[in-house]
Amino acid sequence: MCINKITGVLRAISGSEHPKAFTSAIIVAAGLSERFGGTLTKQMTLLCGTPVLIHTLTAYQQAETIHEIIVVARPDEIEAWKTLCSRHGITKLTKIVEGGATRQESVLCGFEAISSRAKFVAIADGARCLTTPEQINSVCRAAYRYDAATAAHRSTDTVKIADRKGFIDTTADRNTVWLAQTPQVFKTNLYRAAAYTALKKGYTATDDNSLIEAVSGAVRLVECGAQNIKITTQEDMAVAAGILTARAREAKQNDKKGDSKK
Repeated sequence: MCINKITGVLRAISGSEHPKAFTSAIIVAAGLSERFGGTLTKQMTLLCGTPVLIHTLTAYQQAETIHEIIVVARPDEIEAWKTLCSRHGITKLTKIVEGGATRQESVLCGFEAISSRAKFVAIADGARCLTTPEQINSVCRAAYRYDAATAAHRSTDTVKIADRKGFIDTTADRNTVWLAQTPQVFKTNLYRAAAYTALKKGYTATDDNSLIEAVSGAVRLVECGAQNIKITTQEDMAVAAGILTARAREAKQNDKKGDSKK
């Protein structure tokens, strides 16, 4: 067996990136931020001196598995994002498109703008600004192996299922309960079939995994930890700032350790 074939087999076994697995990231940032409040949308609000969405885009810029970035934005913010992405070095950005009336419609707007070379699509919330390049790579590589994968975190709380009157009906098995996050990564043809089937049937999903589930697709769960939060309220900003500050402190300490070993 030649070297190239051996390398291909090893990649398939490990689920690592294949050179032909062109992956387009669709970053959804077209929401009204009604629960967030304030004078700016949450994606425009500064977090540690940088707009929330730029934190998100920087992670996808640095992820080696991502080849292009599509931003789905509010029409009144498109020009501002063009300027900000250029200023912050988001060179993988290929298009900024206007969103739809719902998140599901906005994702479809982004999906219709991806490259014809895209073999996989990574869909993410623009407000999930603490996602790391390593997490993105892990989810993408799981999708390369299983066709569909999602960032998630095992629930550490006891989950109660309520009846319609608000009383406890059952208690879920915590060992099987996961909290869905983004990115959610799918083989392009699989997502296309699921998204347009939902559109035809008028099915509304709370996340993109649900679209795949609706056509009996299997989605691999990838543990990405509790820090991969989504900014929804002003209180979330304080939590996110604390996490970023702690990461920066840890990185600085690691740099000092590295210098001392030289």
